Amino acid sequence: MAGTGDGRRGLTQPRSNTGRAGILETTAAEEDCQRETSPRTLQTSHLHRALSTHRGFVMAQRIDYQKQSPELFKKFADFSMALRHSTVEESIRDLVNIRASQINGCAFCVDMHVKEATIHGERPLRLHHVAIWRESPLFSPRERAALTWTEILTQLPAQGVADDVYEHVRAQLSEKELSDLTFLVMAINAWNRVSVGFQTVPGSYDKAYGLDKSGLS
Repeated sequence: MAGTGDGRRGLTQPRSNTGRAGILETTAAEEDCQRETSPRTLQTSHLHRALSTHRGFVMAQRIDYQKQSPELFKKFADFSMALRHSTVEESIRDLVNIRASQINGCAFCVDMHVKEATIHGERPLRLHHVAIWRESPLFSPRERAALTWTEILTQLPAQGVADDVYEHVRAQLSEKELSDLTFLVMAINAWNRVSVGFQTVPGSYDKAYGLDKSGLS
């Protein structure tokens, strides 16, 4: 997570005043400070308080959605399994799954897909470089096109996907490949949302999914 500024505009020095007059003076000063504080500063301050509250936080799953919605889970899992037979190769599927999960802040999915990619034989350094793929020399033009499409569909611009972005991606992927890739991006974003919403614990399904074979537990 990127760092944020402190957001405090200067601390009031301790006052020697006591009693009701001292309290009223302090309250007035605090009100003046609040009036001068920008909304952005207040937002940052609130964020700091929230982060402080969550120090030492241990994730616990809120709802077991697999048990609560078994039919829907099975159908969506079947959809995800079908993507393994798409025109998008395994190595790119791994990169797409990791990158979307990073953007969405999905701890469970980042953990899962890094382990999955490791089992598939992906180089550790490339996994470290997924977050900085634009600056990294380790990815092919085809992989970079797939990551571009993943990012723009995961964080849809207000004005939509620009023609130049689409043409850049299409230069590397056929219509069929781009269509299949889009369904892959749809799937991982959905998994990210359910895992973030219900706080699925990273590594909690390693044995069930065979991810313990990665040696990264």
